[in-house]
Amino acid sequence: MFGPEPTGLDEATLADTHITGQVRIPMLAGRRSLNLSNAAAVAVYEAWRQHGFAGAV
Repeated sequence: MFGPEPTGLDEATLADTHITGQVRIPMLAGRRSLNLSNAAAVAVYEAWRQHGFAGAV
């Protein structure tokens, strides 16, 4: 799940028992947040990197 740019997911969502962990993308203070597509790309790239870039050509 990805939350709104300025605030992230609300406390009620994070309290759900199906949520077992959280990941944050570090940002510099005073900078604009990433939009959803950029945040998703960063997350997918990092997951792929952690799996040794499996399937890369």
